[in-house]
Amino acid sequence: TYSTTLLLMKHNSYQATLLFIKFPGDISSNFFSSVVTKNYRQVLALEFAVNEINENPKILPNVSLGFHIIESYFSQKRNYYVAMKLFSTQYRFVPNYTCDVQNNLIGVIGGLGAKTSHHLAAILDIYKFPQFTYGDFVPMLKDQSHSLPLHRLAPTETHQYKAIVQLLLHFKWIWVGLMTMNDETGELFLSYLLPILSQNNICAAFTEKIPINAFFGDFLNLQEKWNKIFADVTKSKANTIVVYGETLTMITLRGLLHEGEAEYGKSFGKVWIMVAQMDLVAVSMHKDWDIEAFHGALAFTAHSQEVPGFQNFLHKLNPHLMKGDGFIRPFWEQAFGCSFPNSHVNGDDVDTCTGEERLQNLPGPFFEMSTTGHSYSIYNAVQALNGVAERRGGVLQTQMKALLADANLPIKYWAESIKTANYIGNRLWSRLHPILRSISFNNSAGETVHLNENGELTMGFDITNLITFPNKSFVRMKVGRMNPWAPHGKHLSIYEDTIVWPRSFNQVMPLSLCNDNCQPGYQKKKKEGEPFCCYDCAPCPKGKMSHEKDAEFCTMCPKDHYPNKEKDHCIPKLITFLSYKDPLGMSLAIFALFFSLITALVLGAFIMHHDTPIVKANNRSLSYALLISLLLCFPCALLFIGHPVKVMCLLRQVAFGMVFSVAVSSVLAKTITVVLAFMATKPGSSMRKWVGKKVANSIVLLCSLVQGIICTVWLAINPPFPDIDMNSVTEEIVLECNEGSVTMFYCVLGYMGFLAIVSFTVAFQARKLPDRFNEAKLITFSMLVFCSVWLSFFPTYLSTKGKYMVAVEIFSILASSAGLLGCIFSPKCYIILLRPELNKRDHIIKRNVH
Repeated sequence: TYSTTLLLMKHNSYQATLLFIKFPGDISSNFFSSVVTKNYRQVLALEFAVNEINENPKILPNVSLGFHIIESYFSQKRNYYVAMKLFSTQYRFVPNYTCDVQNNLIGVIGGLGAKTSHHLAAILDIYKFPQFTYGDFVPMLKDQSHSLPLHRLAPTETHQYKAIVQLLLHFKWIWVGLMTMNDETGELFLSYLLPILSQNNICAAFTEKIPINAFFGDFLNLQEKWNKIFADVTKSKANTIVVYGETLTMITLRGLLHEGEAEYGKSFGKVWIMVAQMDLVAVSMHKDWDIEAFHGALAFTAHSQEVPGFQNFLHKLNPHLMKGDGFIRPFWEQAFGCSFPNSHVNGDDVDTCTGEERLQNLPGPFFEMSTTGHSYSIYNAVQALNGVAERRGGVLQTQMKALLADANLPIKYWAESIKTANYIGNRLWSRLHPILRSISFNNSAGETVHLNENGELTMGFDITNLITFPNKSFVRMKVGRMNPWAPHGKHLSIYEDTIVWPRSFNQVMPLSLCNDNCQPGYQKKKKEGEPFCCYDCAPCPKGKMSHEKDAEFCTMCPKDHYPNKEKDHCIPKLITFLSYKDPLGMSLAIFALFFSLITALVLGAFIMHHDTPIVKANNRSLSYALLISLLLCFPCALLFIGHPVKVMCLLRQVAFGMVFSVAVSSVLAKTITVVLAFMATKPGSSMRKWVGKKVANSIVLLCSLVQGIICTVWLAINPPFPDIDMNSVTEEIVLECNEGSVTMFYCVLGYMGFLAIVSFTVAFQARKLPDRFNEAKLITFSMLVFCSVWLSFFPTYLSTKGKYMVAVEIFSILASSAGLLGCIFSPKCYIILLRPELNKRDHIIKRNVH
């Protein structure tokens, strides 16, 4: 990379020089004596910017701006030599001795390489001398850059790392390859970028380091390494490759791709992401090489804008008219494949350069007519140093005397003493640096160029898309912007519809993944021993869903939604309850009304035949009590049907418990009456005093009173209430009555069960009594049915959900009530209605006699 100097020449006053430093990899390469012709554009941008200032009489009146270019030949030693020579006499290398200098140096521009800026800064910092860099800035200096005289006209490496990560995340490329030169800067790049990638869940599929001596060592020995790298990269699932380096990296990479495609007979077919330091360049030996491998590449470049007049300047360029430009003739010969008279380029097949050749006819890898990021940065650097010259001229006269007075030096020592020169220079530049740190100006491209307090340009990166053509040329399309100083969330802007992808992807955005995406309805599952970007896909567990690709984990739906069958989105739950419109609810309601009607008819029949023996047997009042309680039991089922409201929830379990307790108590009283009546018939039995209505009524009242106390306690401490159940049934929101206290609910059922078991036990013991007391057999069977129904109720009730729980309880109420009604009263109704002759006292006496 080589170095240049801007000279300010003011008539009879002072002169100033800007040094522009560039290095061999930028303009000239020692490989086969070839020139990287494309980078001559940077020299032309410098020349155009200087001419623009000098030709405008309103800018720096009576002052001429000049420049000088110095080359360092990839040598660290020469970098330091160049920096020291700036502060030496003009024709002799004597550092700090500047008494015969005719030109005043006002600033340094350079270099394109990271190491160049580092080496120059070490010397320039001693003199507090300003340096404007237009290329990359070495990462190792970032922690101390605030104290160095560096002003960066291109974004820093740190911002570029963030830009790369944001671009990868935007396209969801999480399995990417990394390629860099096998040198110190390549190692630094990997050491900085890899942790950032990992923090953002991006994996490096491979890291290939290209041998640094690829074009300077034994070409044949390197072919095998290149072919292996080519094979490994093309086999990888990573379709995106981030390549880091400079001009030499691109030249080496082109050789690698050329050899690999020739060896394996296939095109590359990957998406390149190139850093801002790189460019698609070529040397003379590349003229016949294809550039298809870079079709669709995405490249970061320093932000640029077309500068008015620059295109016209390039169109008029003629080597015969460019005096004092030592680069133009070698450039012209290399770019157009011709030679000038007395040139070192010989050969009968080489045409003579006429100077009429046009730069716009050159392929893109050899020269670009548009203003690129580097050219624009150099142009802005000259404009910034023009501002330095203006400020320097203003402060020089006013501050010189003060500086000399501070140093206790007489004015006659001005510029004659090393001590005076060093002191004045250091103090003057130290006062200008704060101004330069926050310089802001409008350039001729219509943009405001601003350096922040850290000396960084606040323009960010352009993202360009390379579109190649069969004639070995290409165009560069701006498809996005990355501006770290934009508002949060707007740093990256991409125009996806305008991007042209490599032809192997048929204009479909490529994927760069270790494995296929997990589809919605699945979640990632880590593969043991693999990077975190490689994973299996597992279906979402029951009750969860994922609606995105590559979901880290499945999530629960909102409580009022449930996952669909594919588990890729949520469906609103249906609000359900056992209603009269529901076929099940309607059927149960009809049965309840039907059995109520049957019970009413039986009660009517008993009332109509209340004086008959079969009605009077076993306490007629208990039969009426039992029938009335059963008549109320069936309608109780209707309280369980319909939209749950507070009154319904309070009444239904309590009403059911009380009415059933009366019914079962009546059955128990009838059973005990039968037993007592039989025992009272024995001669001398003391049980006669217990036979009668009082004992039976007392049993009914006492047993019902206990249930009433249980229900009262239940209502007092934790009564039932309307509730919404969103969890029991996956696809439904069940409107229900919450029992409040489940313990009290089971106490009510348990107490009824206790009465039923006692009734069954007593009736079972009395089943073999004489025929005229045969109601005990009926009670035994009815209690057996009752107990069977309610014993089966518990497991069924606990295993069902939603409205079917209510239906199970209604069915148990209807079945057990119907069992009591049928088992106890159907034989009596048969006699009353169909065999009335058997329901006479004479028949019963006659039967007993026989």
